[in-house]
Amino acid sequence: QLQLVESGGGLVQPGGSLRLSCAASGFSLGYYAIGWFRQAPGKEREGVLCISSSGGRTNYADSVKGRFTISRDNAKNTVYLQMNSLKPEDTAVYYCARRPWACGTGAQVEFTSWGQGTQVTVSS
Repeated sequence: QLQLVESGGGLVQPGGSLRLSCAASGFSLGYYAIGWFRQAPGKEREGVLCISSSGGRTNYADSVKGRFTISRDNAKNTVYLQMNSLKPEDTAVYYCARRPWACGTGAQVEFTSWGQGTQVTVSS
């Protein structure tokens, strides 16, 4: 079964850090770009960051520049989203999804195998 599974979410205070994981099963991540997306309450889902199959990074959201980074470990078939200096406005359900090879423009219709999401709540 081809799937992506997110983990690592939780409750964190403003200014704190979390690392999310996106683990693939049933296929090799090495041929795919992996994008992280998020959906805050009452808002549409938006792109955050993406890493291509060759390791190139694409930032879809100006609001996370300098705070979030994305990396991949193909040996572990996992992509990570390191989130630092978290703000209450980062509160959302975070999803990962795959796209062949490159990140593209972040159009969500081009991504497949969406995970179930992991909740991130930033609150004091």
